[in-house]
Amino acid sequence: MLPCYNEAVTIAKVVADFREALPFADVYVFDNDSSDDTARLAREAGAIVVASPRRGKGNVVRHMFATVDADIYVMADGDGTYPAHMSPALIRILKDANADMVVGTRLQDNEARSFRALHEFGNRFVARLISTLFSASLTDVLSGFRVFRRHFVRALYLRSNAFEIETEITLQALVKQRVVREVPVHYGTRPHGSHSKLNTWSDGVLVLKSVLLIFRDYKPLAFFSVASGVCFVLGLIAGWPPVKDYIDIRYVNHVPLALLAAALEVLAVLFLGIGLILNAIKRFHMENQELIVGLLKDTDRNRE
Repeated sequence: MLPCYNEAVTIAKVVADFREALPFADVYVFDNDSSDDTARLAREAGAIVVASPRRGKGNVVRHMFATVDADIYVMADGDGTYPAHMSPALIRILKDANADMVVGTRLQDNEARSFRALHEFGNRFVARLISTLFSASLTDVLSGFRVFRRHFVRALYLRSNAFEIETEITLQALVKQRVVREVPVHYGTRPHGSHSKLNTWSDGVLVLKSVLLIFRDYKPLAFFSVASGVCFVLGLIAGWPPVKDYIDIRYVNHVPLALLAAALEVLAVLFLGIGLILNAIKRFHMENQELIVGLLKDTDRNRE
């Protein structure tokens, strides 16, 4: 499956490469309202072209997962930077390791101009942040070259609209305790005339926002415990002058600070209570999710 927007320079070769690497697979190109000849060239190269007019990579990926029904999904970009010939190897690892998702990582083997300025640093920073927050060991959370099992795709609930979609997929795999494997692949450069649609700053903010929101939604006790701890400490700091007043002169001169300290301590208790309640709800939903995944796995085995 290839999400594409204005990739006329590369799409024909990418489709041909994937058809050669996976001769028994259907190659889908989801055209994201391109203004060039992407759709026509993809169709001529032998791809099944599906119009996906709602702009944004996240919207296209959600459309792909809702439209295509397969036992194993291979997703890549249409810009010619990922090695199609590695697809069978990624599928083999998916099966041998009994994994739910295999990611082709780019940071170990890439060309000098593969990454734009700050992109490699940003990728490493986000990977380190996610590894810390979600107790994982990942190196490339933004790669667009991935292989999935059917039951994993069917159990995803994605909300991202843009380039943070890969991060959201990775985070959902982690919080739902799915088996993820990383495989180094060679990451090439775009040919002359092909341009990246990724915006360093705006898309970077979206990625970080996605990490924060999923941390809040799937680890609410940790998230709200941090908020509770911050309020508790700030409350102690704000409350010390009024307490000192009372100790020294049996009278509180810093009344505003006393009110602020009381409000912060109330917030600390509220945040902790919210975290406990949401954590109980999350555990209930995760148990239901496991039941659904089990049913999907049974369906997959019956299909085989």
